[in-house]
Order: sequence, then C-alpha cells, then structure tokens
Amino acid sequence: MKLLPVLAAIVPMSPLLSAQAPPAAHVDMQRMSEVTRTLASDEFQGRSPGTPGETRTVAYLIDQFKAAGLEPAGENGGWTQTVPMIRTHLQQPATVSVNAGGQALTLRSPDDVYLGTVRAVDRVRIANAPMVFVGYGVKAPERGWDDFKGVDLKGKVVVMLVNDPDFEAAAGEPVAGKFGGNAMTFYGRWVYKYEEAARRGAIAALVVHDTPGAGYGWNVVKSAAGESYNVVLRPGAQQPVMMQGWIQGSVAVDLLKRAGRDFDQVKREARTAAFKPIDLKATMSANIPVKLERISSQNVLGKITGSRFPNETVSYGGHWDAFGIGAPDAQGRTIRRGASDDALGLAAMLEVARMFKAAPPQRTVLFAAWTGEERGLLGSEYYAQHPLFPHETMAANLTFDTLQWQGPVRDAVLVGRGQSDMDRYLDEAAKAQGRYVTVENHPERGLFYRADHFSFAKRGVPVLLNMALAGAYDFQNGGREAGERWLSSFTGTCYHQPCDEWSASWDLRGAAQEAELFYAIGSRLANSREWPQWSAGSEFAGTRAKSAAKRAGRAGERG
Repeated sequence: MKLLPVLAAIVPMSPLLSAQAPPAAHVDMQRMSEVTRTLASDEFQGRSPGTPGETRTVAYLIDQFKAAGLEPAGENGGWTQTVPMIRTHLQQPATVSVNAGGQALTLRSPDDVYLGTVRAVDRVRIANAPMVFVGYGVKAPERGWDDFKGVDLKGKVVVMLVNDPDFEAAAGEPVAGKFGGNAMTFYGRWVYKYEEAARRGAIAALVVHDTPGAGYGWNVVKSAAGESYNVVLRPGAQQPVMMQGWIQGSVAVDLLKRAGRDFDQVKREARTAAFKPIDLKATMSANIPVKLERISSQNVLGKITGSRFPNETVSYGGHWDAFGIGAPDAQGRTIRRGASDDALGLAAMLEVARMFKAAPPQRTVLFAAWTGEERGLLGSEYYAQHPLFPHETMAANLTFDTLQWQGPVRDAVLVGRGQSDMDRYLDEAAKAQGRYVTVENHPERGLFYRADHFSFAKRGVPVLLNMALAGAYDFQNGGREAGERWLSSFTGTCYHQPCDEWSASWDLRGAAQEAELFYAIGSRLANSREWPQWSAGSEFAGTRAKSAAKRAGRAGERG
C-alpha cells in the first residue's frame, strides 16, 4: 500500500527554492506499519534503555538502516554512539514524612507525591529539611524576574508551581506577556526547575501538579514507576538535587493552609515580580533505598553522504525508547509499547531515508534514533555534547515524535511559531501538499522544549518538530472535532501507557503525509545553499550567530 506522490511540484512554487526538484515521494505505509508493529511487539519489552529490549531494538534498527541503504555514522565507523547512563529505581521499605507545625503528615507514593532520583546514590537520605515555596521557581534576568530574591535554599526542599508565570495570568496582570502568554517557555519545564533548584543548593525539588499546566494527568507523571535515568556526569559537573518529583495540587493546598496561607492567593502573588519565597513552616524527611545501575545505552546513527557538500548536514531524528515494563493496567497489560510514541515516528524517518537514497542529496543527511528521550532527552543531549557532525554546519534538524494513525488531514501543525525560518519552509511544503498550517493549539504544554530537536536548538541549529500532540488536526473525515477526540483520547488514556499499541486497523495516510512533508523540507535544504536562520527575538539566535564564520563564504548565508 503506497501513498500517491504529492510533492513533485514543491520546487517551482517558490523562487526561494534553489534546489533541483526531488523525485515524486513514495511512502510505503505497509512497511511503516510493519516497522511499528515490530518495535511495539512483546519481544522488544517496551524498549527501555539498558534492558534486553534495548539490545533487540538497536540490532533491529541497524538492520533497518542497512536495508534503507544508509552508511554507518556512529563512533569508530560503526552504527552507534555509546551513551553512558545511570539507572535508579526507588525500593522498599521507603519512608517519606512531612512535619508541619508539630504534626506528622503521611504522604502516599505515588498517590500524593511521585518521587525519583537521578543522582548516583544507593539511598536517598533527607533529614528534617525545611520546605520553602518558591512560586514558579524562575530566575529570568532578561524578563526582570526573580522568584528567589536571594533566599538561601541550601539543604532545603523547594516546592514550585508547574509551567511559568504567564500561564494563568489574566489580561491586565503585571506579568501577562512577559513569558510568552499561554505558550510555555523553557522556564515552565520541570527540567529547568529541577536544574535551577540544584544550582541553588536545594536537596529536593517538588513541582505542584496541575493537569492543564503540565499538559498531562497524574497517570503520566507516575508512569515511570520510580525509575529514573541520567547520563554519567563529567567530573566537577553540577550534581542534581538528591530527590525530585511531583506533588499533588491538593497536598500543596494543605501545606500552604497549615502555613497560614491561601493557595489561590499565593498563586496570584506568584504572578507578580514582587513575590518572595514562603517558608512553609514544615520539614521533610526521606529514607529510601535505591537500586543503582550503571549502563551503556546506544544512539543509532546512519547517513547518506552528500555528493557536493559532504561537510554540511541536514539531520533527522526520533527516539527509539519507550517506558519498558511496569505495573499492570486495568486490562492486565504491563508493557508500555510506545507504538505512536515513537515507533511510528521512526518508521516515518526510515521512509524518508529511503526517499533520500533514491535521490542522493548534495549535502550529507544524518538519521538518528535516540535513546533516553522519555527520561529527559538524554540520548540527543549526550550527542549534542559529543557531536559527530558539527552543529555549526548543520542546516537544520527535523524530528519525528509521536504521529497519529487516524487518517489523512487537511493541515500541518507548527510547534514553536516565530522561532525561525523553518516556519516558512513548513508553510510552503504544506501548501504544495494541499494543506494549510495550524499553529499548535496547546502551546501551554511546552512541546517545543519536550522533544529531541531541543538538544539541537540549544546549540543554534534551526529545528522543526512533527508531533501529533501539538494540536488537534483537521481530519479529512470529521474535521477539527475528530482531531480533538483523537488527541484527548490519546493523551488522556494511552500516552506513556500500555494502550499505546499497534493495531492492524490503523489508517496511516496521515502519518505518511508527515513523512512526505518532512522529506520535502529536508530535500530542499539538502540540495541547496540555503541556511535557515533564527528570528531576531529567538533565544537561540545568539548561539547561531557566534558560529556564522564557520558558514562564511557559503552561498545563501544571511545575516
């Protein structure tokens, strides 16, 4: 079963396209389905790093890369890059207690709190650490914002609101617009909050869960079941907090009430620059054994060497990992298969690779299957810190992460509007498919900061993310309403859960549209002298500007 070619006319439509027209794109949906079925099968055990499931996954992907005609692009002429990691898993008996005003409070895990550690320790020990509420936990000098006000947090437990100060701001509030309106900034991500707490010497960091603010429910929070991963840190690197996790909103309400404060009023105060940290008049203690393992995981890397400009690259990526085996769901299923997220994305990337092989590019095209995305973008971040191809001469990165299987759509969803020229590239390629562009309708979920492309954005590489979670598609059958139903159903019940599984009933015409769309954009870049640029207001523009000399003298460079 093949999708009819829809992109053959992309080049003539725009004078900006200096590339020769790629041949008509063909996506084999049956092959996409089979790759997804295999990766999401019992044999692969949910593809958790450092398990037999990883061994089978990496071997299978190498075979698929070879079958697509790729060359090895990993370390030492091979197909992989080793990513040294630690894996921690909280054990029993575990004790976690809070003392508020002389009264001991019981916190049930994972019902009241969800906890983990990414430190290389065999036990989490916290003894009567003072608890401090720090608003959104943000210090952003460029926005005139500092939630910490110089308060000493060394050895303390910090409690922070999810998202950033703009998320619930009403029109007219002093903060409104400083953090991008309803669109989450990186300051709203839990990754930033934990890192900022560690920089300030906190011993633990807890984010107050709120489904709209987080973009997912408590079922997703606890899906890792006490298991955490981190890359092995370099000597002298900043150590993470000893314990990190989430706390239910109702528990945070109770803690603030016991400290004599009203939660809703405190949230309003936290949306002002005058906010100061609040002593919760409580202490937390924890004594939890940790199963600590040191593992070697793998990124899988292949390439097609450019015929004219082999030292310049366009890269594609998707993550191979899912959440492995966990507690049984209501149907008794234990394997979190990650079929849509992201086996189907990898299947789409493999189709793109085959199309490039059929029409060899002028620039080198890199294809990567990353490890550890679900554990904090670990594989792509490790690669970004140890690149095998220079970031400075990478024209762009295009990432597949979670595709839908409900059928063809009329639109293409843009994540991170206004960041770079990639908006225009997407718009022109979508029009050539007969589609229009919809800006993500859930910008509060911060998806621009939640997938592997972000590891490249931080290094100045212009990026584009293809993710079905970014907004409700306008389906050809059922329109936007059908898109909302699919999105709500998937994120509410199957995201990171066992029911994200392959089905023979899937309609992959929409996923094939995305593969062809990203092929068209990548082919344009891989067969031209174009260098997409960041917008002047983007936080990544300065990083790219510092490497402009590396691209100097290459036709098409701007700025």
